[in-house]
Amino acid sequence: MPAPTTTPIGVVLAHTAKTAGRAFDHALAAAGGSQPVWQILISLKTRPVANQRELADAVGIQGATLTHHLNSMETTGLVTRRRDPANRRVHLVTLTPDGEQLFLRLASAAIAHDERMRKGLTDAEITQLADLLHRLAGNVTDNPDSP
Repeated sequence: MPAPTTTPIGVVLAHTAKTAGRAFDHALAAAGGSQPVWQILISLKTRPVANQRELADAVGIQGATLTHHLNSMETTGLVTRRRDPANRRVHLVTLTPDGEQLFLRLASAAIAHDERMRKGLTDAEITQLADLLHRLAGNVTDNPDSP
């Protein structure tokens, strides 16, 4: 089999995703957070009081992993949890004022990271890139022969 003349697009995409993800991790860490905490905070901002099951679904993590993060966030005063009066088996999660402040810091870091990612690209290129990435994702998720 002859060697490819260009780097396979999957390799380029995987490397770029890791690099961008690490840069985002560093940006959030510098602002006092992490990606899981950011995802939880932004989910709570769109649904100010959420039960843990809804929150796990919104963030895309398992219930036990969410509980681990919420335990830490509750200990540091970022969220509160209370039983739902209508269903005592359900815990409702709410942001505290400290959680609101961290959300604002992480939102600023996320916006700055996005601006850094967009540097040197036109609006048309950003639109084209988003379209291409969606099409690439569709190629691997819609293909019945893909693993």
